[in-house]
Amino acid sequence: MKVTINHYHAVATWKWNLKPSTAAAALDQQQSHDDDVGEQEEEEDDDDDDDVCGICRVAFDGCFWGECTHVFHLHCLTKWLATESSKGQCPMDRRQWVTAGLPASAARTTPVAVPLRIPAR
Repeated sequence: MKVTINHYHAVATWKWNLKPSTAAAALDQQQSHDDDVGEQEEEEDDDDDDDVCGICRVAFDGCFWGECTHVFHLHCLTKWLATESSKGQCPMDRRQWVTAGLPASAARTTPVAVPLRIPAR
């Protein structure tokens, strides 16, 4: 007997290797911790936000500083500034976007130029 394959359709599934009880317990623990957070801990938590892009929330790796001190990935900032609703403003505080370290005229006409590295902590 000879078998001929006429069509092949691959099917795949994605699955996390977590036990449901573990995931639920971790979620409950996180929610109870979030409820107990005071102002002091919230202020300390703000430092963690400084380590990620304000748009995509991914860790920094070659980002651009604005004069407003906010930092973004090149592709995130370019995409944001290309939208009509951005009006050339910083996505975080809505001040006019000016790339830090450039002359004011160049920084306003060219929203992003040379990447500035975040100093090591």
